[in-house]
Amino acid sequence: MTPSDPTPPLPDATPNPDDMLRAAASPAPAAEAAARGTEALLLALAQDFLTEKRRERRWRLAFRWLWLGLAALILWSLWAPQHPTVAPGRPHTALVEVRGEIAADTEANADHIVSALKEAFADHGARGVVLRINSPGGSPVQAGIVVDEIKRLRAAHDKPIYAVVEDVCASAAYYIASSTDAIYVDKASMVGSIGVLIDGFGYSGLMEKLGVERRLITAGEHKGLLDPFSPMKPADRAKAQAWIDGVHQQFIAVVREGRGDRLKEDAETFSGMVWNGDRAVALGLADGMANLDRVAREVVGAEEVIDYTPRENVAERLVKRFGAALGQGGVDALRQPAPVR
Repeated sequence: MTPSDPTPPLPDATPNPDDMLRAAASPAPAAEAAARGTEALLLALAQDFLTEKRRERRWRLAFRWLWLGLAALILWSLWAPQHPTVAPGRPHTALVEVRGEIAADTEANADHIVSALKEAFADHGARGVVLRINSPGGSPVQAGIVVDEIKRLRAAHDKPIYAVVEDVCASAAYYIASSTDAIYVDKASMVGSIGVLIDGFGYSGLMEKLGVERRLITAGEHKGLLDPFSPMKPADRAKAQAWIDGVHQQFIAVVREGRGDRLKEDAETFSGMVWNGDRAVALGLADGMANLDRVAREVVGAEEVIDYTPRENVAERLVKRFGAALGQGGVDALRQPAPVR
């Protein structure tokens, strides 16, 4: 090779540091990092979404099982026995409660009392039946149904029945008690009120002062009898008095039949008067002072007491309260004023 024909130099294979820095600062790796960050964020959001959906599904299932359990409880309450099951033939004293007002729409109604009495008398293990009474009275019709059933059951099963009085045994409650074999009271019990009443109010004078006219149209001469907004006519009063006098005589007949020679009648016996327990014993309205345990132990001769009284269970009370709340909600909705359009 001659100096006049020089050979071009070979390129330098050593990397240039400036080129390396420029390559590192190029946008391609930054885009890849951003893409990886976005992918991680989307994955985290998807996982959170799936977790929330699983939680919602678990709650839905839990509520469905809860409602299913409540429905099963309500259905079970319709078929479950309302008093403890008694072992056949086991000696015991059968208890039936009479509490509160005696009326068709209360717990102390004739259907409840009679159904409990039937089961109590039919059980061969029951050595006797006790009516535990704490009632101011109520409907003579409901009481009369119970009295008739007591007479029938006592004759059919040849089994004694007793009344044990707690605080009060008055009016229709004493009507029932007088049909039992014996009545036991506490010395402070209130006993008696052998009478009948019709109570109410008369507003005719007030209406006259207020200038309010009563417009009562009836088909039948006595259809408006005892209407509180009309003056009471003497003939209407006489008819109402005759009606309650008849019921009073029925009451007196039941007491005389039930108490027999034990009753020491005087001018106040059938006056509607109420006496303390010790005085009731002295007058022959009751036979002695004893509570339920003593009567079961010493009179019936079977210390164990089994309660036959029908009682509402928890499910039935819940259903009633729910129904009452639903009904009240409907009434409140109807009372709301209509929207103005």
